[in-house]
Amino acid sequence: MSDQKLDCTNLSCPMPIVALAKAVRSMETGQVLEVQAKDRAFRSDIEAWARRTGHSIDDFKDGEIQVAFIRVQ
Repeated sequence: MSDQKLDCTNLSCPMPIVALAKAVRSMETGQVLEVQAKDRAFRSDIEAWARRTGHSIDDFKDGEIQVAFIRVQ
């Protein structure tokens, strides 16, 4: 379950990460952001972003549309 959803399916690298970074700034610690993307580099990009920022990836679903659940720290 997520507190907020972000559709990045029409964005190409690096814009899903840019949109994600902007979205988490408006969220509180402990909330979960669900992000959907089609960009092939999304998984590796989001994993690197999470390591750099300290946020955590609660779950990641692979497929034509990739879905990441990010817990704001």
